[in-house]
Amino acid sequence: MESIRRFYSPFVSVAIFANAVGTVVIFLLVAVMNADVVARGVFHAPLKGVVEVVIFSLILIVFLQLPDVVRSNRLTRSDGFLVLAENRFPGFANGLSRLIDAAACIFMGLITWTMWPEFIESFETCHFFTPPEFGPVPTGNIFADLQTAFARCEYFGTPGIFTAPWWPAKFAIVFSVALCCIIFFFKVILGNRNPVLVDKGDSPL
Repeated sequence: MESIRRFYSPFVSVAIFANAVGTVVIFLLVAVMNADVVARGVFHAPLKGVVEVVIFSLILIVFLQLPDVVRSNRLTRSDGFLVLAENRFPGFANGLSRLIDAAACIFMGLITWTMWPEFIESFETCHFFTPPEFGPVPTGNIFADLQTAFARCEYFGTPGIFTAPWWPAKFAIVFSVALCCIIFFFKVILGNRNPVLVDKGDSPL
């Protein structure tokens, strides 16, 4: 079990780091929204694309912070029955909790399997590493070629106001659910009471 904990520790670190990145995105989003409020109220010139930025940022925030939420057992769930069962039948409650985590692991794995081709397809529309079928060919200037490639990417937003490539958001989703799948897998093996899984002061369930 100790070797399993050591193998699991890097995934814990990645989840915590992703959560920190999601927190940074929150602060940036707050800054953008405050700037838009000031621009509207003071200069009567609202920032363009704020709605699109909010939508894109929410995707990043939710999925970057989800693995750490799962790791620390803060994912919303109805565990009243487990709490009652733990007092009288701890073995049964532990087994049922692991069964729920196993189902969640399978579910996250299915989402990863579904989203991976969508991410690849979206990323390949940019033609970062392959010459495009249409449009200008690579010039050898890295920055100019990257700018041209990003312009080719599948995007969301409103042309002329704000557009952003879809693949970073889809990558965040794939990364998040894959990491959640791994965390749930270790929860099944180690249990929710493992000290690596639960922060000090967290509820055991």
